Amino acid sequence: MQIKEVKVRFEDGGKEYSFDCSNVFVRIGNKVVVETVNGDEVGEICSKVSVFDFNENDEPLKKVLRLASKQDLGKKEENKNKEKSIKDYCEKEALSLNLNMKVVSASLNFDASKVVVSFTADDRVDFRELVKRLAGEYKIKIEMRQIDAREETKLIGGLGPCGRECCCSYFLSSPTHSSIKMAKVQGLSLNPNSTSGLCGKLKCCIAYENEHYAEVFALMPKINTEVKTPNGTGLVMYNNLLKKTVSVKLTADDGTQKIEEFELNKITFNRDSDDKKN
Repeated sequence: MQIKEVKVRFEDGGKEYSFDCSNVFVRIGNKVVVETVNGDEVGEICSKVSVFDFNENDEPLKKVLRLASKQDLGKKEENKNKEKSIKDYCEKEALSLNLNMKVVSASLNFDASKVVVSFTADDRVDFRELVKRLAGEYKIKIEMRQIDAREETKLIGGLGPCGRECCCSYFLSSPTHSSIKMAKVQGLSLNPNSTSGLCGKLKCCIAYENEHYAEVFALMPKINTEVKTPNGTGLVMYNNLLKKTVSVKLTADDGTQKIEEFELNKITFNRDSDDKKN
């Protein structure tokens, strides 16, 4: 049996989920109503339709129910306005209860029967009284979710040090795992001001750009090793992984020294010997 699969996301830059669209004709960018474990939701098609063979042992996909109507989109907009009201009320009540927490967002499901309140806090928070007040005020199910700084930045968004919108809130569908080792491979300064994003954690771009850097890094000579250039033999001072060039310190017959930049394919070096030295 064959079914049609499509990816759907529920927020900009959010995680993508697979759905069965066999009964609905959809295109990228269409707003659709889908079934989820929490009831119907409105999302956006973010991939082309693919066809695959469905086996009885496979876990069935939830279905795309229909293209979103004006009424569906109107209800979604109403929910956004109500979410702001819930967030503001939650902030006020948390302050009155002296709870050491920061309310980041309130997210309603499509039928407005449940709200997920995301917050950050340095320690555990006893929010039972806050939940009672929220439930009494709005007569809906309340779920409190403590998130970290990276998730907070993804929800709020903002401009990164590069001057562009944060990758996590703009297009990354799932968190990336950056490491200091990746930063070293890319030749970045290990100063936190250079490697940290708005969340205070290592920048996401360090991870998703790392594959290219790692491939080029493996081709480059090690720093302070000897290489042969068109202008003589010298020591490697710096590798430019983006331009694939090597800066080499050359010593003239009269003892004067200078640094010249060469394309990687213009120099030669003993890679086996280079690896043993390092």
